[in-house]
Amino acid sequence: MTASNRRGFLTGMGAIAGAVSAASVSKVAMAALPEPVIQTTPDTASPLAPPTGRPYNPVVTLNGWTAPWRMNNGVKEFHLVAEPVVREMTPGFKAHLWGYNGQSPGPTIEVVEGDRVRVFVTNKLPEHTSIHWHGQRLPNGMDGVGGLTQKTIQPGKTFVYEFVARRPGTFMYHPHGDEMVQMAMGMMGFWVTHPKEKHPLIDEVDRDFVFLLNAYDIEPGSYTPKIMTMTDFNIWTFNSRVFPGIASMNVRRGDKVRIRVGNLSMTNHPMHLHGHEFVVSGTDGGPTPKGSRWPEVSADIAVGQMRQLEFLADEEGDWAFHCHKSHHTMGAMGHEVPTMIGVDHRGVAKKIAGLVPDYMVMGERGMADMGEMEMPIPDNTQKMMAGEGPFGGLEMGGMFTTVKVRREQKRGDYADPGWFKHPEGTVAYEFTGQVPEPTRQAAPAASTPTAAPTKDVEVRVRRPASGHSGH
Repeated sequence: MTASNRRGFLTGMGAIAGAVSAASVSKVAMAALPEPVIQTTPDTASPLAPPTGRPYNPVVTLNGWTAPWRMNNGVKEFHLVAEPVVREMTPGFKAHLWGYNGQSPGPTIEVVEGDRVRVFVTNKLPEHTSIHWHGQRLPNGMDGVGGLTQKTIQPGKTFVYEFVARRPGTFMYHPHGDEMVQMAMGMMGFWVTHPKEKHPLIDEVDRDFVFLLNAYDIEPGSYTPKIMTMTDFNIWTFNSRVFPGIASMNVRRGDKVRIRVGNLSMTNHPMHLHGHEFVVSGTDGGPTPKGSRWPEVSADIAVGQMRQLEFLADEEGDWAFHCHKSHHTMGAMGHEVPTMIGVDHRGVAKKIAGLVPDYMVMGERGMADMGEMEMPIPDNTQKMMAGEGPFGGLEMGGMFTTVKVRREQKRGDYADPGWFKHPEGTVAYEFTGQVPEPTRQAAPAASTPTAAPTKDVEVRVRRPASGHSGH
């Protein structure tokens, strides 16, 4: 982290600056601003245990971090800075986005049910903005809709949002000013409110992960998203990261695991977990009744929704977790490339290669060859299918990662344990013997045709009376 260290942030008064309130707030809110803590690396930070206030089991933000706070007369104070950022989406591929505190998404805000929360929001964008606290119960003037519930935050200004975290659950924050542009540029973040005491519908878990689904249209070789795109996105991300840049979720065998997923992209995403079954234990509306839960391996998350997935990690291995829309686990795709499967164009390709040395045949036998091609691509371009596993190319990109379950993983240890060492005899292998003939069903005996009716059958149709009385 840059700026001050966390201890200085939590105990110091920070920089002195004026604050303009988003609505009517207490005079205490006009006191000295807490200094913002900035994060510039895309690594997954360790969970931030609460140094003050009510205790809770903190979350881990995939390829992100939790915002520190300071206590000020019993109020938890945070400081978000809306600003242009550079986000490394995967090694070798960076995007020029807008975000908060040096990253897109911004830091996760963690509080406890009943906390009074004060958030200072400084605008360093070239245009006005606001923040909507998605899913929260709060005073109308704190809801963050520019022009409706507040004046917009102009460049260089700081507003204050203050309210009580009234109910536990998983929420999000994002702009409600020039929303199409600002969300397309990556402005969003996660908010988690922990229960203040044992809750009948919220189980205690050993590992609690959070991340947002978002998408971008970034042309190969460029850095800035095309903000006018409605459907043809080509970069599909977890927390603005694409595989193989997405961190794995590392857990101990036997852990109860919760994965909180929010969707702020422009389409739905069926999230699929291998090797385990989960239940949907919560939405952005709150925890689900236990009688409404059933085992799933895929859950569809619509636009603007959040889902909490919970499961017992009782099967060791490196288990895939990904969006089940196949195009969403690829990247830098062209949407107008013709399908050439089954077309033998080797002769034409040879002639073209004489004129264009770097020309390569694409798609004659499917797209798997693309994962191994060394065809030059523009600088700062995500490969279509990337990532290496212990058995070769994974042929995945975009919305894909793994849940790594290990018996030797220590409690509270989130370090990557490396690839799974499979017990002998538990890996699929090539068979080189004689394949036996399959057992086939015997042909059915000739059946006796049904006898024809002895006389014609007349069907009488009764027409309804005029009008609509018979409908």
